[in-house]
Amino acid sequence: MSYVDEVYERVVAQNPAQPEFHQAVKEVLDSLRAAIERNEEAYRRDALLERLTTPDRMIQFRVAWVDDKGQVQVNNAYRVQYNNAIGPYKGGIRFHPSVNQSVIKFLGFEQIFKNSLTGLPIGGGKGGSDFDPKGKSDREIMAFCQSFMTELYKYIGADVDVPAGDIGVGAREIGYMYGQYKRIRGVYEGVLTGKGLSYGGSLARKEATGYGLLYLTEELLKCNGHQLAGKTVAVSGAGNVATYAIEKAWQLGAKPVTCSDSAGWIYDPEGIDVALLKEVKEVRRARLTEYAAARPGAVYTSGKGVWSVKCDVALPCATQNELHLEDAKLLVANGCIAVCEGANMPTTADATEYLQQSGVLFCPGKAANAGGVATSALEMSQNSERLSWSFEEVDSKLKGIMVNIFHSVDNAAREYGMEGNYVAGANIAGFLKVANAMTAQGIV
Repeated sequence: MSYVDEVYERVVAQNPAQPEFHQAVKEVLDSLRAAIERNEEAYRRDALLERLTTPDRMIQFRVAWVDDKGQVQVNNAYRVQYNNAIGPYKGGIRFHPSVNQSVIKFLGFEQIFKNSLTGLPIGGGKGGSDFDPKGKSDREIMAFCQSFMTELYKYIGADVDVPAGDIGVGAREIGYMYGQYKRIRGVYEGVLTGKGLSYGGSLARKEATGYGLLYLTEELLKCNGHQLAGKTVAVSGAGNVATYAIEKAWQLGAKPVTCSDSAGWIYDPEGIDVALLKEVKEVRRARLTEYAAARPGAVYTSGKGVWSVKCDVALPCATQNELHLEDAKLLVANGCIAVCEGANMPTTADATEYLQQSGVLFCPGKAANAGGVATSALEMSQNSERLSWSFEEVDSKLKGIMVNIFHSVDNAAREYGMEGNYVAGANIAGFLKVANAMTAQGIV
């Protein structure tokens, strides 16, 4: 049995009933075979893959808080500090009912390679809770965030572990958590990113993941003989990533025609109205039915189906495992030429394989959505320097990072005889940097 297969079997045996984590590890290890085989004896001797797939620590804690009716509520919460070979742990906090150990470990494992690809000195981590912020009052959100941070603060710090936002955690939640951290520790440091501009946040952070996705998509298309300008784009999601992916798609000359939330999706043949989408989702925090009500030409459909729309480029920006094999078949049948992941692992393994075999340009989330964490690292730099950069300066750095990520991925795929396989290229490029750092630092 190969070293890769041995390690994967070990991961499954030691982490039962964690399908998302198993999926992430298998996808990464399978695509690393060529790189591992070149140095298999040394990697096996040093148990490098065992150390890579086992987190440094997995923290689980309860969060007790009081709702507006005076009822005490209890949620589970987690923080995985996965690998800090190249820098402090860095990764978002997710508040969503689907959060469990498997989801957090999959996200943290992916974060190792994503952060490595940015070229910045940040390691991999992730956290979150099964708390659902939807339908909660601001006071309830604050109560939960303060209780959450009262436990989490013990494990994080500006040079130890720097969390950020993710699904269900935006500027409001980051503000409440940062205030509680400062209250407990009595220090003013860059321990969280995604902060408000008035207390250490970075311009362009909100836009970064969506903008970065489009910068990489544009470079991917250009290097494969296509132009983004003039293309029809299908986008899933209506949160931070999707909204700013839609905005940047317009700016780069494409036409985004879809968005979605957990209840349904919009098809707008004239192109998604970004201002209206922001009003509905960021201001009113409402469902997309309100978008359709205000936009006569738009069609709202309950449930799923965003990938049935004819498009040139598909950008899944909602959540994991949202684009299935049947969706991939629809995209191919409708002439889609590229799929770039704005969310973390939104495409199932069989759908990814089908898209690649069908000649669709496919770029995984660990490369395509790295703009958010890259700009978080830029926020860390600004905090350390006690400086604030302009929007244009941050955006320019972001574009440079995303273009460099694509070429690192492309070059790695070519070097290992898998030209055009950007999944393998992303994993290999991210892995080699981390593996070299782990080797240099000894058996720790």
